[in-house]
Amino acid sequence: MLREYHRWFSPALGREMELLLFGHGGARVLVFPTSQGRYYEWEDRGMIEALRHPLEQGWIQLYCVDSVDAESWYARWKRPGDRAWRQVQYDAYLLQEVLPLTRRNSNPFLITTGASFGAYHAINFALRHPEQVGRVLAMNGIYDISGWTDGHHDDNIYFNNPVAYLPNEQDGQRLALLRRMDIILTTSEDEPLRGETERFSAMLWQKGIWHALRIWRGWAHDWPWWREMVHLYLSGHD
Repeated sequence: MLREYHRWFSPALGREMELLLFGHGGARVLVFPTSQGRYYEWEDRGMIEALRHPLEQGWIQLYCVDSVDAESWYARWKRPGDRAWRQVQYDAYLLQEVLPLTRRNSNPFLITTGASFGAYHAINFALRHPEQVGRVLAMNGIYDISGWTDGHHDDNIYFNNPVAYLPNEQDGQRLALLRRMDIILTTSEDEPLRGETERFSAMLWQKGIWHALRIWRGWAHDWPWWREMVHLYLSGHD
């Protein structure tokens, strides 16, 4: 299996950023780590091994990016507006620096995925840039970041909080793109985030955005279950 390490100085973020690439071809997959996680998290946690077969067959190519959560939403020492601005810069890094790297692979199909807080990033990027994304697999995610903003409101917070901006989306072209996107949400019966996922699912339906919601039995908010989920759903819902 092809494995490449990439590092460069990011103009958008003003610091060095790292990522890992796995696979030699196929659909491009943008992988977000869990909260404050690192680019090597999926490798360390067995997620790459769970996808060995499709990677070796050239069906998918993973781009495992680093997070800046510790500088954005989790930076409680910053003003909320500054946390949101760092998220805006992170979005620019993904759009202007990471996506051009992925286009060395000529496959036009892009998937975003992540678990827990990584699912927030996967959904947020997909909803903000539906012209770029064909599928999103969001595993056991958080979709309301108001708990990280101390009651503060500004445009950068609003446009990076899916439960805030999605209900107000009125652009017909963007809605058409969102309705063509393959969206898979997972959660589990006994986890605290189930209600948040179900509420977000309801918002999608209210906008006419078809998607799959998969509720696993018991409590399934950890790596053993995410390895199973990514194996089952990365290629599309069952």
